[in-house]
Amino acid sequence: MQDLYKWSLTKIRKDALMSAWMEDRREEWSPLTASRIRFLLDGVAFLVFCDEQRSWFERYFLTNINKSDNERPILPFFSLRSMFVNLDEINTKEGVELLDDMLSLAFPKGYLFFYIGHGGTSFSQIAKSNENSYMWLIDEHSENAFYLDGKDENLDIKLIQLFKLFNSSISAALFDEIVL
Repeated sequence: MQDLYKWSLTKIRKDALMSAWMEDRREEWSPLTASRIRFLLDGVAFLVFCDEQRSWFERYFLTNINKSDNERPILPFFSLRSMFVNLDEINTKEGVELLDDMLSLAFPKGYLFFYIGHGGTSFSQIAKSNENSYMWLIDEHSENAFYLDGKDENLDIKLIQLFKLFNSSISAALFDEIVL
């Protein structure tokens, strides 16, 4: 059994396009992803949401994370937007606290925000309000976040590659192929 760091290197090198950019970044990726997969294994729900420009990726992510061909149990990934359709109206500290209260009741084992998008949005502020959030932030470096460059012409492709690596990492953890 390998640790996620070494396992990721092997997985990344199998994809020539991903290897070109992700091999050097696995030091950022592995510890952050490992800690969040531990939450998932403990039954914590992941509330996924993206900024407006990446709404397509939110649909892609949620459509593919629990596909039947994964050969694993259905995992607790939910669309935050579908639970709270007025999400874009939350732009105050009090609003975030009310959202937190509602989500704490709905998810007694806990939840974390999984945000993908620009760092300067009100959505990113919601994610940053929770210390356990997992973020793929565009154009902003932050704690608990994997940085992506918004000017990168291959950003959409990289998001899909990251999803595939994340999804494979979950399966590897569930089937005891890796140590977190």
